[in-house]
Amino acid sequence: MLEANHIVYKYEDGTKALNDVTVKVNDNEIVALLGKNGAGKSTLFLHFNGIFKPDKGEVLVEGKPIKYNNKGLLNVRSKVGVVFQNPDDQLFAPTVQEDVAFGPLNLGLSQEEVENRVKESLKKVGMSGFERKPPHHLSGGQKKRVAIAGVLAMKPKIMVLDEPTSGLDPKGASLVLKLLYKLNSEGISIIISTHDVDLVPLYANRLYVIKEGQIIKEGTPSEVFSDVKTIRDANLRLPRIAHLAEILEKEDSIDFEGEYPLTISQARNQFLEKLDL
Repeated sequence: MLEANHIVYKYEDGTKALNDVTVKVNDNEIVALLGKNGAGKSTLFLHFNGIFKPDKGEVLVEGKPIKYNNKGLLNVRSKVGVVFQNPDDQLFAPTVQEDVAFGPLNLGLSQEEVENRVKESLKKVGMSGFERKPPHHLSGGQKKRVAIAGVLAMKPKIMVLDEPTSGLDPKGASLVLKLLYKLNSEGISIIISTHDVDLVPLYANRLYVIKEGQIIKEGTPSEVFSDVKTIRDANLRLPRIAHLAEILEKEDSIDFEGEYPLTISQARNQFLEKLDL
């Protein structure tokens, strides 16, 4: 569905932000990119729909390289939607309705089709009835959902979300993640960047760990988090439930046989097994 092959990108001051990065996202996957702030997550994401052009390497969408002319960029942005970390960087129109309609209008769709897409997208994110509200009057979680609606109105095949739960309270974060899971079940491939290691095992099929502009680990959540040294070398930590298991193994001689639980349900099953209950 989406491939970034051997991407190299330097900032104008010569700093190498990405160094030979290769990432692949299959159809209908949820893929997480893990890394600390400044590791290169956002820079990589801005390559996925042509906002940034690599100095070396290429990005392919549905097997075809991005073309960086007006027609090519419009085409790729109708397929790959990016939701920024801060929704205030994305919301600019006087009303929610106008904001969500902006992308479809640029596709040259009829007014009727645009209105249908706006209505459908706001309904999906639970923001029906907010059409006339100014975006700056919304809460952080509501702004995030409107930003997602603006991308959904383009009917993308891939959604890229930079730190989707950043700045949200636990309830708001849960609502956004459940929404992304639902969208994925409807056929949209999801790519998220995050340093929140606790949420990743709940949603992601595969992970990439990025450090100083390089991918240093790739695999399933179980495969990645079993490599404790690499996780800590990337200035990340284990999910809290896995950290508890690590302590029980070191301090209480409970052998988890190299595979720490990553979720509460996994921990419950393993703990009951260890206790022979």
